[in-house]
Amino acid sequence: MKTPSTIEIKHFKEVREENNFTQAEFAELLGIKNSTADIERGRTKLSGKVVAELLRQFGINPLWLFGDSGQKYLQITRGDVSPKVVTVNSADNENIVMVNQKAAAGYPHNVQDVEWYNQLPAFDIPLPEFRNATYRGFQIEGDSMLPNYRPGEWVMAKAIGGIDEMNNNKIYVVVLYDSVLVKKLQKLPDPSKLLLVSLNEEYLPIEVKLNDIQELWQVNSKLTFNLDNPSENGLFQQLQQSMEELKQELRTFKGEKGIS
Repeated sequence: MKTPSTIEIKHFKEVREENNFTQAEFAELLGIKNSTADIERGRTKLSGKVVAELLRQFGINPLWLFGDSGQKYLQITRGDVSPKVVTVNSADNENIVMVNQKAAAGYPHNVQDVEWYNQLPAFDIPLPEFRNATYRGFQIEGDSMLPNYRPGEWVMAKAIGGIDEMNNNKIYVVVLYDSVLVKKLQKLPDPSKLLLVSLNEEYLPIEVKLNDIQELWQVNSKLTFNLDNPSENGLFQQLQQSMEELKQELRTFKGEKGIS
């Protein structure tokens, strides 16, 4: 029995045929093993990586791909890493949109969707440090930026317009076509690439192409809600106390056993 075609399969095949690729050629271009035949037969689902590649290479709107929008193409401007959408409050001041860990998973695919942004929490900070620029909040996920940035904390980041505004060895939120990363950026001899460096030395640096960056936000502050946790100094004092208690127990044990 033939599997009914879904809208994403129909649109996926449409993109391939419009660009005159065979199934094998299209698979190689998108980084798919073998050919795209299994996708077009409905045996394999479209992965996030494939959706991201269609956006990156052809400007295909992910919402159109899945039948949720009539707009087929999104404008992809190479080298432009400025915010694609900015929201304002009732006083016409720019909002600071907060992107939590869950929202970050969909952020790269909705970077130009105004309605999607309206679902996220947003507020305005009436401080001079947050005026005359666009800011966004991102929640830290994972431990790659320890010890400076812990999982669950938030970074407040300022939008930059182009790669030429980037400062070497500063911390940025990097919005790629398939992920949102908080990393230290380093320039490379090849001007078409950047190195993304984790503060946690257990993680290796990541090399990315400039054309793979959708947005770039420079981190300038942090929000943390772990103030009840012991400070490093407090932890050190606890460790010293535990060592003294261990020494005392050892002396008592030696005395009971008559060990000299």
